[in-house]
Amino acid sequence: MSATPAQAAARAQELREQLEHHNYRYYVLDAPEVPDAEYDRLFRELQALEAENPALLSADSPTQRVGGRVLDALTPVKHRLPMLSIQTETDIEDSGAVNFDNRVRKELGLAQDAPPVEYTAELKFDGLAINLRYERGVLVLAATRGDGETGEDVTANVRTIRVIPLRLRGAGAAPPAVLEVRGEIYMTRSDFAALNAAQAAAGEKLFVNPRNAAAGCIRQLDSRIAARRPLSFFAYGTGEIGGWNLPDLHSGVLDAFAGWGLPVNDDRAVVSGAQGLVDYHRRIGDRRGALPFDIDGVVYKVNSLALQRQLGFRSREPRWAVAHKYPAQEEMTEVLDIEVQVGRTGAITPVARLKPVFVGGVTVTNATLHNEDEVRRKDIHIGDTVVVRRAGDVIPEVVRALPERRPAEARAFEMPLVCPSCGSAVRRDEDEAVARCTAGLYCPAQRKQALLHFASRRALDIDGLGEKIVDQLVDNGMVGTPADLFALTVPALAALERMGEKAATNLVQAIAACRDTTLARFIFALGIRNVGESTARDLAAHFRDIHALMAADDMRLQQVPDVGPIVAQSVAAFFAESHNRAVIEHLLQAGITFAPIAESLAPAPGVAGKTFVLTGTLPTLTRDEAKLRIEAAGGKVTGSVSKKTHYVVAGEEAGSKLVKARELGIEVLDETGLARVLNT
Repeated sequence: MSATPAQAAARAQELREQLEHHNYRYYVLDAPEVPDAEYDRLFRELQALEAENPALLSADSPTQRVGGRVLDALTPVKHRLPMLSIQTETDIEDSGAVNFDNRVRKELGLAQDAPPVEYTAELKFDGLAINLRYERGVLVLAATRGDGETGEDVTANVRTIRVIPLRLRGAGAAPPAVLEVRGEIYMTRSDFAALNAAQAAAGEKLFVNPRNAAAGCIRQLDSRIAARRPLSFFAYGTGEIGGWNLPDLHSGVLDAFAGWGLPVNDDRAVVSGAQGLVDYHRRIGDRRGALPFDIDGVVYKVNSLALQRQLGFRSREPRWAVAHKYPAQEEMTEVLDIEVQVGRTGAITPVARLKPVFVGGVTVTNATLHNEDEVRRKDIHIGDTVVVRRAGDVIPEVVRALPERRPAEARAFEMPLVCPSCGSAVRRDEDEAVARCTAGLYCPAQRKQALLHFASRRALDIDGLGEKIVDQLVDNGMVGTPADLFALTVPALAALERMGEKAATNLVQAIAACRDTTLARFIFALGIRNVGESTARDLAAHFRDIHALMAADDMRLQQVPDVGPIVAQSVAAFFAESHNRAVIEHLLQAGITFAPIAESLAPAPGVAGKTFVLTGTLPTLTRDEAKLRIEAAGGKVTGSVSKKTHYVVAGEEAGSKLVKARELGIEVLDETGLARVLNT
């Protein structure tokens, strides 16, 4: 049933009060109580109510102005031109870009067969909006956005940010008499982590996220504090301009900024039509988790400034720009329980069982809590309402609890004293944050994980040996160590649930095929603590023989490049266990052989230090195989093409990376060309 006018008015008033409260917590106190997704839901509900009931619309509604208020302790600054927000496209799928393009074409009165509109596409940074005023090239004022009309003078703090020029420079045209530059002050994830570590060491309050850390640095009174904080800045727009004939295009404005020494993000692009916007949104979405800073979407702007003027503004937003968001990376949910998992190294990890919540593009029901200290530090109780974060392919984690919402029946987590898998004692060493089961290979949980790791794609790569089969092999007592895999027969496997003779035959053949491997893969497959793929390759290249590695002590191990005391101790301790040495000997007796080191890890002249990018499908090599060969020859493989890339290796269905390589004049290799460069 639709709401009555009185009910709609009451709900609108309730929403306004909630939004103003959250605005105050977010913009003034820099201490948000809810994630952005929750705020956006409240905001959209109020927008819908006002659209259905125009009489409810008022000038003081949060939908009619930018949220935020001026702190009394900072000097107010009246913006010469308002700092308005832009519309958010709530459809996070491709249609969000298409919707914006359709609106622009309709507003411009373009026929269906008219040429596509050109846009500038940029990242939507998650930081603090700022207005920098330069007069004759000299920074004279920096002000926060505030409520859009009036901000706060933070010039002294902004002057401490090294990436912001105090005087514009460049060999091109002289800066205009007046130039207001608008952009975002932000903090990288790594700098944020280092800052919070320092805060924790000093016993001070931790920041919630990089955005609030940046805002907290800028919006305080002591510029010496800001000077010690690692802040950065990107420019993306203009305010008041005096004495400058602007370029015809927004992209030209950004290029001029860069010419004057202002930081402009390199991930911007000029694209054509709706498909160009869709491709950009997908491309950045694929890289979102790998970016060094937080974004929550991308921004599309009509590139032509003349068309921008023609399109104009609605009450609080330009018609020529839109923010196209990605799935929320933070959401609220409830902790139903906290259980523990036993990893393949015996690590006991607390895991929050959550009330299902959609975040970061997927439905999340579990989130890691890392270790007991982390549970205590974040004060997470069973029954709490918590904020959960997921970015890209990163494992979901609980960011923080909301103790103000804690129910009376909530209870604290206690680390178990015995392993939930085997009943052995759980021990935590003084110098470690992680508690571990003491049973080693005798623990079924570790045994199963060790077998899965041994068979994984980057280890021995046993196709078909998945979790369900490993569970049966271990539970039925058929396999205790990786060496037992090579004694399995087709009849024994065919008797397993949902196996059958054909699947059993394929698995026996896959196990037999993995006998021919490399020493590096074998070392990695053993699951030695602190030994990843790169370290395994280094150990293989240095010792060249498994028995030589097994006999090495700490000092000899530390002679390997990039192997320090911790890794050396892990390796030595692993091989000091008699049962581990016995398993290795059984594996060798089962027929495991290694490709000669000279063939598998031969440096190629001229390849050392060179950067390669792989794209498309190669005729005979998998992506992992090509990467291994490049790294073995001394090269480096990265995921994106830049001016620092030396070669792009392209196969069938190569995408935008190939296009960018050609634009930058980077040498493109096919599989034959790669073999030539690597001398293989």
